[in-house]
Amino acid sequence: MNTCAWLAGLEDRARSALPAELFEYVAQGSRDSVTAAEATDAWRSVRFQPRALYDVTEVDAGITLLGRRSEVPWGVAPTTLQRAVHPAGELAMARATAAAGGVLVVSSNAGTTFAEIGATGVRWWLQAYLPADRTLAEPVLERAVAAGADALVLTVDTPVVATKYTAGRSVWDTVYPESIRVNFDPLHDSQPGSSKATDLGPHDLDWLAERTGLPVVVKGILRPDDARRCVQAGAAAVWVSNHGGRQLDRAASTFACLPGVLTAVEGAAEVYVDGGLRSGLDILVALALGADAVFLGRLPLYALSEGEGAVARMHAELLDEVVEALRLSGCRSVADTRGIIHG
Repeated sequence: MNTCAWLAGLEDRARSALPAELFEYVAQGSRDSVTAAEATDAWRSVRFQPRALYDVTEVDAGITLLGRRSEVPWGVAPTTLQRAVHPAGELAMARATAAAGGVLVVSSNAGTTFAEIGATGVRWWLQAYLPADRTLAEPVLERAVAAGADALVLTVDTPVVATKYTAGRSVWDTVYPESIRVNFDPLHDSQPGSSKATDLGPHDLDWLAERTGLPVVVKGILRPDDARRCVQAGAAAVWVSNHGGRQLDRAASTFACLPGVLTAVEGAAEVYVDGGLRSGLDILVALALGADAVFLGRLPLYALSEGEGAVARMHAELLDEVVEALRLSGCRSVADTRGIIHG
């Protein structure tokens, strides 16, 4: 099976392999799924204007993320219920991503301990939601630092969890006892102040950096003015994301928002993007527009439904696609892609 067909078939195969309520949870957006549904087509709408008469014998698809090299220009975005998708869960995702030389962002609701994930040797960042009582986050942050987390990714677009419509039984009606929240204190959810913070502000970036000594990435930014506030507050990177269309439905696509954020940041911090990217050509679009890296959420989960080998194959086939696209664009590196977008 050629690369395009195999990658494109991951979603359908996951639909067949997973319990209906679990697949629905992974694939769905909030409310009417307007934002989620339009994400992929936005990237596919772009056309390239490739360069010619350039030596592309040697091509390097690697990038630098927060001062360290990544062999691939994408990372794995944070997702929960990975052990429900496959028993090996985060360990399979981590091992396959480590082998590809990429970055794994681990959900704070992971079903595998940070220590176990860190032991795989993968470069990993912790995704965090802050509770109303910030001190309740400290034990989780401490465990992440002790296990080798390389950065913190603060998710800022979820003061409350958006409504999701279900076709039948919800995934939360099915018990996955070992699938989530193993890194939390047992009584965390019952403590006063444990609900998600509705008062997040720039000061929280300072608080996280001081508590952990790690660079802070801010995930969930769509507006240029918010991007500037993040940079002014010391963010190491701004992550353009609408939560995969799972928060405010009818939010603008990340494709549409990326250029404005890049202009606002002006190189003062790294800029990442997620949302609907499904192929090496989609990744090339994002890089050519100026993103420093792409993050993939659903695609790795779909691959995980087939096990660690499929996650490894996903990374390998995406790399093949990106390298071929770089050559066909007359680009020897990611930096060369700036300017190949037509129009």
